[in-house]
Amino acid sequence: MCLPGTVEAVRARVEEEGLPHINRRTALAGAAGAAAAVAFPRSAEARKPKARSSRRVQDLTHVFREGSPVFAGPEPQREDLFTYANDGFYSQRWTFGEHSGTHMDAPGHFVPGARRTPDIKPRELLVPLAVVDISEKATQDPNAVVTTADLRQFERRHGRIKRRSLVAMNSGWDAKADDEAAYKGGDAFPNYNFPGWSEAAVRWLLEERDISAIGVDTMSLDPGNSTTFPVHLLLLGADRYGLENLANLGSVRPRGTTAVVGVIPWEEGSGGPARVMAMR
Repeated sequence: MCLPGTVEAVRARVEEEGLPHINRRTALAGAAGAAAAVAFPRSAEARKPKARSSRRVQDLTHVFREGSPVFAGPEPQREDLFTYANDGFYSQRWTFGEHSGTHMDAPGHFVPGARRTPDIKPRELLVPLAVVDISEKATQDPNAVVTTADLRQFERRHGRIKRRSLVAMNSGWDAKADDEAAYKGGDAFPNYNFPGWSEAAVRWLLEERDISAIGVDTMSLDPGNSTTFPVHLLLLGADRYGLENLANLGSVRPRGTTAVVGVIPWEEGSGGPARVMAMR
């Protein structure tokens, strides 16, 4: 998401508090693990190849369509550029902002000088996926957020969130995507109402689980009633990325899948439309 009218609010917060900065963990733990693996090799039995299990792929991407709801700015528009009848082949021309449809927010979306889309490394786009379900409380509060308590409860039920994970919020909001008024929960910013992440939960994920990214099935990482976007500032300031307008998260197991994020490395991109899939 992006909205020129929020620049003053965001700048004021940055000037007052400074950009959040979370350092990535050192490689010490990884080196220790590697040494242990050398010292205690797996048995011959453990090294036997396992039978390959069938894999299931779930698309987490909305169809990129004309008129898709956007946080601000013009909605995507399309026109026929070439037609079978006139040219013997078919092609379209699209006009859209980078933050349309299912898309990535790169660190440079909010942070001057930070990495942009071409700088995101391939290893950051193939990561473990964890899906935190807050759909029940989202039916009671349209601005419900993922809390640290939700994350602790998730881990009690499903196990520890893996390092480098994409942690996605499933609020059930993707079912509203074809109804723009319902999806936005208001006619225009700052009157939106939809679920998102709490700043405390994202800080915990960064500091305690060293995640790669977070995702939402709504238009913004922050809840709809936010006007200062603390989650964007925290996450992108920590050199991680976000995914917005995800779909079908309710069809993915909470843990045990891998996310594949196919984003075009737009020149100087602040993000961009992405094809996101969950694979197991």
